[in-house]
Amino acid sequence: MPKKEILQTEKSIALIKQTFASKLSANLNLYPISSPMLVNEGTGINDDLNGVEKAVSFPVKFLSNNAVIVHSLAKWKRIRLQELELSLYEGILTDMRAIRADEDYSPIHSIYVDQWDWELRIASHNRCLSYLKAIVRNIYLSIKETEAHLWQELNIAPILPPTISFIHAEQLLQLYPTLTPKEREHAITKEHQAVFLIGVGHPLSDGLPHDSRASDYDDWSTATEDGYKGLNGDLLVWHPVLEQAIELSSMGIRVDKTTLKHQLEMTQTTSRTNLLYHQLVLNEQVPLSIGGGIGQSRLCMFLLRKKHIGEVQASLWPDQARRKAEQEGISFL
Repeated sequence: MPKKEILQTEKSIALIKQTFASKLSANLNLYPISSPMLVNEGTGINDDLNGVEKAVSFPVKFLSNNAVIVHSLAKWKRIRLQELELSLYEGILTDMRAIRADEDYSPIHSIYVDQWDWELRIASHNRCLSYLKAIVRNIYLSIKETEAHLWQELNIAPILPPTISFIHAEQLLQLYPTLTPKEREHAITKEHQAVFLIGVGHPLSDGLPHDSRASDYDDWSTATEDGYKGLNGDLLVWHPVLEQAIELSSMGIRVDKTTLKHQLEMTQTTSRTNLLYHQLVLNEQVPLSIGGGIGQSRLCMFLLRKKHIGEVQASLWPDQARRKAEQEGISFL
């Protein structure tokens, strides 16, 4: 990639990140804050993602236990809401950097993770499907507003539909019973262009979850007003260059005391109840909240119509991935 083209890409990335963070903060009433890249091991504060990935861990001279590099800040943010004594419907937004060493590499996956992590304090009556959808629409609005700004500044024509579509994972299974979960995502997103998939984590009628989720942050087990389970989900858009669905955000209403107990029992992980974070939730010492992560590089990839995440972030790649990219005319940052 010529140097001028690299610099233009970097300028475009900076524009997207500045614009989207501003729009999201305004639309969700979020305060930008600082956040850690490291947390203490053994506290339950680090995000367990799907529950099987190992965090990067190392000893620190002045600590009695190891430090771990975060996967995300799903749990830390909820504690921070309490520490900052934020009022109802106030929240936080942080520029998170993480390492997920067990992540498989692909055009949309990297071991280096950069995302906007956000968390919003809510009331007990907000723990419902209608409120989840309202927040998703505000996030989608922020993406649409950023897309419109890029049209003005960079002449990249908008492609997102006016509204985002909603579907539950069980409805998606019934719609495409012969397809794999990823194939279902591609099919529904290709049709609607922007989709929020509800209820990721709870077993469906075939006995399997659409995708796995850790048991202790998103609420994926609460029965909703439409008769399904789950107050969480994934925001998907159709990438026109890759011709596939890509996930921009995983988010949800967080567990309360009751749902944390239930989900720990369902996943046979009740031993976690003794950890610091879980004790805070079980003793109702952290606020009820909704939150999630929104991939910075994923959003840049989509809005700039890039074919590989390596075009919008500096990470580590195996030699074969770099060679394949070069053969396809793709230059990594």
